[in-house]
Amino acid sequence: MMQQSRRQFLKAGALGVAAASSLASMRSVHAAEDNVLKVGLVGCGGRGRGAAKQALTADPSARLVAVCDAFPDNAAGAVRSFKGDQGMGPRVDVTPETTFDGLESYKKVIDLCDVVLLCETPHFRPMSLRYAVEKGKHVFCEKPVAVDAPGIRSVLESAKIAQEKKLQLVSGLCWRYDLNVKEMMKRVHDGAIGDILSVRETYLTSKLWTRARREGDTEMMFQIRNWYNFTWLSGDYNVEQHVHSLDKALWAFNDKPPVAAYGVGGRMCRTEQPAYGDIYDSMGVVYEYADGRSIYAFSRQQDKCFNDVDDYFTGTKGQATILRGIINGERIKKVDSDMYLLEHQALFGAIRSGGATYINNGEYMANSTMLGILGRMVCSNGKRMTWEEAINAPQALNPTGYAWDSQPPTLPDENGRYKIELPGMGLAYHQVVR
Repeated sequence: MMQQSRRQFLKAGALGVAAASSLASMRSVHAAEDNVLKVGLVGCGGRGRGAAKQALTADPSARLVAVCDAFPDNAAGAVRSFKGDQGMGPRVDVTPETTFDGLESYKKVIDLCDVVLLCETPHFRPMSLRYAVEKGKHVFCEKPVAVDAPGIRSVLESAKIAQEKKLQLVSGLCWRYDLNVKEMMKRVHDGAIGDILSVRETYLTSKLWTRARREGDTEMMFQIRNWYNFTWLSGDYNVEQHVHSLDKALWAFNDKPPVAAYGVGGRMCRTEQPAYGDIYDSMGVVYEYADGRSIYAFSRQQDKCFNDVDDYFTGTKGQATILRGIINGERIKKVDSDMYLLEHQALFGAIRSGGATYINNGEYMANSTMLGILGRMVCSNGKRMTWEEAINAPQALNPTGYAWDSQPPTLPDENGRYKIELPGMGLAYHQVVR
């Protein structure tokens, strides 16, 4: 078969991959003359491994060249898994010299790649995103993008840097790329239910995972292994998981943040072991808009309870249930849609477009994450807070440093209890039931 010139290749678009995506340019990072895009992975957990496979599936000329994880066994295990995958293996060029570990190893990966997949623990994402855009790299940035207001402000600044450099920045808020949800949102925005009056979000599920302390672990090691259960690392579940629903609510309101919020929340069932750290297990938040409209957000992670995950929109002419695909009692015809693959097709299609299209999801991924942070703040402190008060809050959830002997911002007592914030009362130790 005749070999394409680089100009023909870019014009045709990555062997047809992501030609349907409507997205962005490539200025600071260029593929090599053989059209290879070098991909790096930061964070080798389940989401990171999935993102790496989706990236290589999205672009047949992409190659994975470097990976890192906080822990060496995770990084090495991911590489073995990738190379053993029949579809991925031939395009995995990671070597022992390009497999890194440690809390600042993201820099080594970013230095070696054209496109970086940021799938590490959420606390570290503002730092790795800033480093990536300063180095001129295209980015897939998983959700959530921060755990506190200073992190959100950093992400917004990084998004501006990416825009100035015309770097592609795609968010892991994957419902924005799902074909069926996009169709539902289009119909809503086109007036199918009239003017939106209120949005009700539910993310009612069971408890997720914990990880036990390993012999020889420092406190920092234990908490990072068990990151989901510590607010400074995950943002709390309202930020890490419920952000998907909050993002659709913000989308419904044309990505305009609310003016204020208040809520109720607590920790009723996460009591039986110290491994649950300091996060809550239930929250209910009212987000207020200046015109009287509201977002009502209910989330819970408790076993043996009623579960429901969906988006309920009420308008002047009817109702829509987004994930079920129902508008005014009628279901839309759904199509096959792999949103995880679609977001990577969008990213690589934009890079391959030669400047014809541009994606920067930075603002909405920051604001949707901030919606979760605001919800956590008002539930845990018992106050009504404005958006401006929350996003400008100075409190940073930072450890004393980024070494294994550094001290996390929350520490256990002699019985393994961690302090949690009690509404209206401040921090107190949570009783452990043995």
